[in-house]
Amino acid sequence: MKKQVKVGDIYIGGGAPVSIQSMCNTRTSDAKASIAQVKRLEEAGCEIVRLTVPDYDAVEGFREVKRHANIPVVADIHFDYRMAIAAMDAGADKIRINPGNIGSEEKVKAVVDKAKACRIPIRVGVNGGSLEKDILAKHGRVTAEGLAESALRNVALLEKYEFEDIVISLKSSDVQMNYDAYRIVDEQSDYPLHIGVTEAGTPSRGKIKSAAGVGALLLAGIGDTLRISLTADPVEEVYFARELLAAIGMRSNGPNVVSCPTCGRTEVDLEKIATEVERRLADLYRTEQRAGQTGGQSVGSSVGDLTIAVMGCAVNGPGEAKGADFGVACGKGEGLLFAKGEIIKKVKEDEIVDELLKLIQ
Repeated sequence: MKKQVKVGDIYIGGGAPVSIQSMCNTRTSDAKASIAQVKRLEEAGCEIVRLTVPDYDAVEGFREVKRHANIPVVADIHFDYRMAIAAMDAGADKIRINPGNIGSEEKVKAVVDKAKACRIPIRVGVNGGSLEKDILAKHGRVTAEGLAESALRNVALLEKYEFEDIVISLKSSDVQMNYDAYRIVDEQSDYPLHIGVTEAGTPSRGKIKSAAGVGALLLAGIGDTLRISLTADPVEEVYFARELLAAIGMRSNGPNVVSCPTCGRTEVDLEKIATEVERRLADLYRTEQRAGQTGGQSVGSSVGDLTIAVMGCAVNGPGEAKGADFGVACGKGEGLLFAKGEIIKKVKEDEIVDELLKLIQ
């Protein structure tokens, strides 16, 4: 089990749930815009938010964000160690640095000393664009081994000054390289790992790369906190991170709707039925969540814990539906509704969605 660090009120590693992070794409010096985006990220389910702090104007914006945020706030620092120290004075819950571009060892020590005094962790983040020249020369190019070597070298530098409140990340946009690098560090270190595929791209391509890269790591038991990196509104990163964690069974993100891919045997508009069931269940789940947040009481089990099967024919339909909490197996212009493996009734095609939702509620 990995060591555990505390970022604000969120634990990373040590058996804690995998936490979801994102990063503001506003100018941190624009406190009003940054605060507004942080609020949207909070509402989407973000648990740790990061902002870049390149100069003293950004430090002041960061200070304002910290005052208004309800989740831990991390300062992202490159090149100027003084910004790391100033951000800690402004209330940062964690610092992300790349020791390789901070400068001299004395500057790194100054950051470490301040973090020790403030009792906050440091994320050591390395990527292919910032590998040390000697590591590049040794391996001839950016490699998984080189990324791992750089990360562990920089961790050792922090340990030299008796600092162990560390999270490690070593991201690549190459999915295989990314996976291999994390595997190496996971085997050689017991510090918690911040995982992700960097520069994954626009949502259409970035989600595919992130599902492959981040999903593979999580299924291998690697990763304690994550960020999905998309060229998009960061809120979309959070939504996809929640969907990914739910897909591999690491948290609930609403009901699990199982639907078949359709074939020539399908005799209803299954795509329309499944889409509508999914939409209305999502609305029901959000209503349930809002009621819980405002102190309301829900009756019975949460809809988010349910598996709903929407199946298109008699080949797999009844079996799949019977394995779900609720479901429908469709035939020619009709469907059989099931609950806990028991047939409830037959309904017409245009009644399926309404009757299934009534049954669930």
